[in-house]
Parts: sequence; C-alpha cells; structure tokens
Amino acid sequence: MRAAVMRKHAICVDEIPDPEPRAGEVLVKTLACGICGSDLHALKHGERLVEAGDAAGFFSMDLDRDVVMGHEFCAEVLDYGPGTERKHRPGTRVCSFPIVIGPAGIESVGYSNDNPGGYGELMRLHEGLLIPVPEALSTEHAALTEPMAVGLHAVEKARLERQDVPLVVGCGPVGLAVIAALKLRGAGPIVAADFSAGRRKLAEAMGADVVIDPGEGSPYERWAEVAPYEDPSQAPPPSPLLPGPALRPAVIFECVGIPGIIDQIVSGAPPAARVVVVGVCMERDHFEPMLAVGKELNVQFVLGYSPEEFTSTLHHIAEGEIPVEPLITGKVGIEGVAGAFEALASPERHAKILVDPWQGGS
Repeated sequence: MRAAVMRKHAICVDEIPDPEPRAGEVLVKTLACGICGSDLHALKHGERLVEAGDAAGFFSMDLDRDVVMGHEFCAEVLDYGPGTERKHRPGTRVCSFPIVIGPAGIESVGYSNDNPGGYGELMRLHEGLLIPVPEALSTEHAALTEPMAVGLHAVEKARLERQDVPLVVGCGPVGLAVIAALKLRGAGPIVAADFSAGRRKLAEAMGADVVIDPGEGSPYERWAEVAPYEDPSQAPPPSPLLPGPALRPAVIFECVGIPGIIDQIVSGAPPAARVVVVGVCMERDHFEPMLAVGKELNVQFVLGYSPEEFTSTLHHIAEGEIPVEPLITGKVGIEGVAGAFEALASPERHAKILVDPWQGGS
C-alpha cells in the first residue's frame, strides 16, 4: 500500500507491505485521518516521545525503522482476521481507539513500527473497539472524534461545579476541543486566550464567550472581570487577604504544551484555582512550587479519554452538539502530508488538516 512514512526525521511517500489482520483484528481502508499536534512533536522530538512512551508503558517505537503515523481516523471495514465475530459488514464506516491488542498486550496504532496509522491506505484494528459511524454523519466529521474526545475527557477530569468559570489558555485544536466540551457542559462564561487572531475567531465559533489576545492584556485580569458572583448571597465569606469582590472558582486549562506555560499559569492564577494540563510539552519544564503552594492550586494532568467518552463524543458530533466543521481548514492526499506538517506551523492558516490516502495529488 501507499503511505506517508516517518523515516529519519522526515515524511516521505513510499510503498510498504499491506497490513494483515491477526486474530481478533479487522482490515480497514482509511477514509480520512486528522493530523495531530502530537505527530508534529513526534517528527521533531521523536527521541523524547519514545523515552516518555517507554517509561509510561504507552507505546514503543524504533526511530531507525519506518513509522506510519495517524491516529485520528474514520475507516471502512474491508475484511476480518481469524477468530473474529464479523460484527460489522464490509463497507461499514467505523471509528476506533487507535490501539490493537496483540500478543504482547496493548499496542499503539500510529506510534508503532508494526501497526500503521491513518497516513496509509490500510490499517488493522481491534474488532472489539470498532464503533459504527452514524449514517448521516460525514466521514470528515467522524474523523474528528478522537481529538474532540480529548477535550471531553479534560473537562470531565476538571470536575466542574456550577459556579466555576473556565479559562482556556491556548486555542489550537486541543484548546478548541476543550471549549466545545465546556460549551456542551453548559459551563460559562468561557474565557479563552491565544495570540493568534485566527484561533481566537475559531474559539468564538466553538463557544467561547470572551476571547483575549495575551499580547494586549492579561487573560487572568480579563477572567477576573467576568468572574464575580452575580448573586452576592452565593459568595463565600469575604477574606481579609483578598480585597475586592468575591470571585467564582477558576478552572484553567493549559492547552499549549510548551515550556514556561505552566509557570505562567501558576503566576497568574487566582488562589484556589484548579489547573488542568492538557497540552503535551515534549521538553523539560519548571514552575515555582512555593507560589503554587501559597495559592493552594490544584494541578491535574490528563491524557486521552475513556471508551465511554470516545463513544459519546462520536454521538455528540453526529447530533450537532459538538461543532467540528469550523476546525477543518485543509484536506490533502498522501503526497501532501509533508507539506501539511509545515503548513500547520502557522496558527493563522490552519486548525485541522485531514488526510485522504486515496486522494490524488497534494
């Protein structure tokens, strides 16, 4: 099959062997696959990604061998391996967790030398993890189930309460998914911050109530302007240490994933804030623990999603409760993957580029 292959820290197009489904697996045809920011990190910081994956037991990759990335996909069932129940007829469109369950246990799809992801024409997936795509839902929208499930999971982990006022720092695809999930939960007002005008516009389209350019003002001061209790009787007793009106609890979502952001949030966050780290920083980072201690901040790191969250995300998209059309800013074939990686470096141009491995040209 043809695939966009990560080889020697570059993306190239090549013919590679077709995957053959093992026991309990299904052969599928990739219909659409989103390019994830983690894939950009993998190309640039592959060694660190492998170190982290090995240490945490998430996956194992040999960067001296080919890797076909791509884990945000919608696919079509083609055939079955041995020992399968053949639950879905050939031609059924499906989404899935990007994993297979092999002889050694759970294996990644897309961050593996042996399990090609969605930047190739074919994949093999675990039968028990397939979720049929509702008939009325477009393939392109279904392919965004995985990244939007990341946002839903982050919001679930935040343990939101009725009075909480969220602040989303960073409005790339991860931050936009968080905003959509917050809107779905009825949280608000939702404050979102990003230096990019294009991303701020997308944040509004996804449901943010207040957007701010951090280059023009403090996101934390803007948050404080919309966070006072509307009903003073619901506010806690005033504190002599905190002058001014009582503010509702802050829940801050870190959706940038570069060194220094957590430290900035610790510095800017109001006392007793909950900080949810969704961005994946691939480098060593630091923050001032004493400042976090003095403010009694609660920091929660999150990863991925549960099976229930993944399934519910697909159905929220199908029902129009999570808007995804604004996120799709480009489509390419296999030949266009390398150029798409470069284009995604510009936040003003793109949010999510989809790969159709069967599309000709770039």
